[in-house]
Amino acid sequence: MKDESKVSGGVARAKALTPQERSAIARNAALARHGKAFPKAIAEGYLQMGDLRLPCAVLDDADNTRVLTQEGFLNAIGRAGKAKGGEGASIDGKPAFLRAKNLEPFVSDELLASMTPLEFAPLRGPGYEGRAFGYRAGLLPGVCWVYQDAMTAAQLLPSQMHIGQACRALLKALTNYAIEDLIDQATGFEDLRKRNAILKIIEQHVRKDALPWVKMFDVDFYRHIYRLNGWNFDPAKTARPGVIGHWTNDIYDRLAPGVRPALHDRVRRNANGRPTQKLTQYLTPEEGKPRLRELLEGVKALMRISTTWEDFTQKLDIAFPKLNSTLQLPFDTEPLRLSKQ
Repeated sequence: MKDESKVSGGVARAKALTPQERSAIARNAALARHGKAFPKAIAEGYLQMGDLRLPCAVLDDADNTRVLTQEGFLNAIGRAGKAKGGEGASIDGKPAFLRAKNLEPFVSDELLASMTPLEFAPLRGPGYEGRAFGYRAGLLPGVCWVYQDAMTAAQLLPSQMHIGQACRALLKALTNYAIEDLIDQATGFEDLRKRNAILKIIEQHVRKDALPWVKMFDVDFYRHIYRLNGWNFDPAKTARPGVIGHWTNDIYDRLAPGVRPALHDRVRRNANGRPTQKLTQYLTPEEGKPRLRELLEGVKALMRISTTWEDFTQKLDIAFPKLNSTLQLPFDTEPLRLSKQ
């Protein structure tokens, strides 16, 4: 027999929920029962095209599929009204906006194959119910060409002309851009791809733990620095002007994007914040150290053919430009915000 107090408490909580919250709970429960899983949005934003502001997303599937929400897609091609989930496709696999008989001659088999609406879990947004519907971004220019070709052939019905005109305007806007590139910019996914690429480079070059120190910046490197600056060089002295440390850091900036800040993040420091380890101790033996050796040989070759420090730095910027990224790297473990308003 059920505890009456628990039952009454559950009823009270249910009454306190909004209709949207009750719908979301019921929908998620049904999905859980059927074991249905669908991709999730990892980046969301709005694609601005003229006066249109179209909701779009990048999904976490293997292809990082770019999608326009179903409602945004319909607004883009001039169809009014809010689409309900799953109502975009008919029994024959065609969405409502391509069902008309007069459009059939202009719809390719390839386009037909890409018309299935995608179900995905959004990050957030109005009417959030645990899932959303959208179309692959590449479908938009394809549909626009259907209406454009039909309009050119004078096959559009009067009731379809506003859609044809909207599609023509979109095609003009898309002339110099790929729709997926625009979505990458709108959602911030472009920055995510760059950051992931940089993190992969750092992983190849920088170790998590230190190796025993091995001298890599040899006497010749420092001898050339002194010569190019007109200073007297004594190889027996290890104390050097502080500016030389900055110039050494500059070499790491030319090794690979993000490597120098990653190395500085790894080294141990004393109470005064001064490093007690060498940056080279955290370079990987497979990639980091060989790349630094190769770079230093090139740098010293430029030093040999230079007459002054200014002459050398000009040659250095041409031969080995700095590779630091402008992206904020997550050394503080803060998550990157991808959603843009």
